[in-house]
Amino acid sequence: MYKIYGHHHISMITKNAHTNNKFFQNVLGLRRVKKTVNQDKPSIYHLFYGDLTGSAGTELSFFEMPLAGRTYRGTNAITGIGLLVPSLESLEYWKKRFEQFEVKHSEITTYAGRAALQFEDSEGLRLVLLNNNGEKIPEYWMAWEDSAVEPEHRILGMGTVEITVRYLERTAKTLSEMFGYIEVTRTEDKAIYQSVAGQAFGEIVVKQQEGPSEKPGRGSIHHLAIRVKNEEELLFWNEEVKKRGFYSSGIVDRFYFQSLYFRDSNGILFEIATDGPGFTADSSIEDLGQNLDLPPFLEEKRAEIEANLKPLD
Repeated sequence: MYKIYGHHHISMITKNAHTNNKFFQNVLGLRRVKKTVNQDKPSIYHLFYGDLTGSAGTELSFFEMPLAGRTYRGTNAITGIGLLVPSLESLEYWKKRFEQFEVKHSEITTYAGRAALQFEDSEGLRLVLLNNNGEKIPEYWMAWEDSAVEPEHRILGMGTVEITVRYLERTAKTLSEMFGYIEVTRTEDKAIYQSVAGQAFGEIVVKQQEGPSEKPGRGSIHHLAIRVKNEEELLFWNEEVKKRGFYSSGIVDRFYFQSLYFRDSNGILFEIATDGPGFTADSSIEDLGQNLDLPPFLEEKRAEIEANLKPLD
């Protein structure tokens, strides 16, 4: 049986790509590794931030939806994103940085068993910095040396992702029985799962919460993509998803990776995505994120697409 190797990327909704671009590059120090458009609706930006090359497991992705209203928080939603930083000293550094940039944040606390600093962007997207404490990270994650953040405190990549659901057992079964995630801890209303034993870079916290489902808007999380190596593995998971009675989108070619989408029994949208070919498929490493990159099937519409987009820089 194939396995899941951790997170691939996570995708959110922003109302304003310009503000979003400034925050994730200038405040968080991530690299904008791809400036493209939503392939299903090419009139809006799709931005990716990550490490030097946007390696799987470091990618934060945003769809710009200018008409997005506020998010009405609730259950049956992905409700938080963990980002790994090197040390406890890094959390102290980030607390001061958030004060400097007037970013809403907590005191240093604990989350999923790690020292943590919770914060939000200006649209209410909930994130938390987690102390990686020198633990192993994927060897292919590569630091972006032009980051505005001090080298010893830079964000390494994605850590624990939080999912809040009405029925914990339903999502728990999807993770453990179908995907082979390891259950680390379990209480009546919360469980922690890891795709790679002992590693936060593939960790998911599932919380049980009654009440109305979240109504998504700006600052909400659209879906979580989990990582597989190649198309062969993706074909395997496509069959597994269908065997479990879930509807699969079938394999979709996103040019930078191939993927499929499905919703679990709580309505959580998962994507399963391949490692390659990656964001250097149409750009050099040096030029990543600088120009508007379009998949080949949209190139003939470039003039029309660019005319509808506002400049970011």
